Amino acid sequence: MAAKPKLHYPNGRGRMESVRWVLAAAGVEFDEEFLETKEQLQKLQDGNHLLFQQVPMVEIDGMKLVQTRSILHYIAEKHHLFGKDLKERTLIDMYVEGTLDLLELIIMHPFLKPDDQQKEVVNMAQKAIIRYFPVFEKVLRDHGQRFLVGNQLSLADVILLQTILALEEKIPNILSAFPHLQEFTVKISNIPTIKKFLEPGSKKKPPPDDIYVRTVYNIFMP
Repeated sequence: MAAKPKLHYPNGRGRMESVRWVLAAAGVEFDEEFLETKEQLQKLQDGNHLLFQQVPMVEIDGMKLVQTRSILHYIAEKHHLFGKDLKERTLIDMYVEGTLDLLELIIMHPFLKPDDQQKEVVNMAQKAIIRYFPVFEKVLRDHGQRFLVGNQLSLADVILLQTILALEEKIPNILSAFPHLQEFTVKISNIPTIKKFLEPGSKKKPPPDDIYVRTVYNIFMP
């Protein structure tokens, strides 16, 4: 029996949360080794476990994968979440890249100065409502299907749902002008593997708190 993937990252969302999401959507159980100290990171670096000296790092199928997008692509391809042909994979990749740009704003938000955090919520809302959500609303409206690409679950659906739910934590009515995205959110959230991940007790991480922020600073800051 193949070993479970092992995720190396602090005990919080960050850039690893998308990896947790796609593994969960694929129905793959995984283990986690949480980084809590600078010494743990140094040990991984000194042992040549981190190709570019950075985490996220995922041990999977005998490899030590780094770079979030590469990790996501590998898992999605392995578990049939990356389309059936080159055209579909390219569409999925475009949608994921755009969504990750928006998600990055959410990831960095807890590390802003308190005075800047509320301003950034306004900025995130504007970018979501003006630049990103209209794209996905139109895709869903025009093809009339349940999923973004190929009428089957893909990495694009998973990352978009992750981003929508993270935004709704800060701006509950963010989808008020997007009925197709509202329907999409309900449908994708009820896919059995994803529904399980959204339930209490899963490995989905809570919104970042002060403890997580301090831990990240302690590990990564010089």
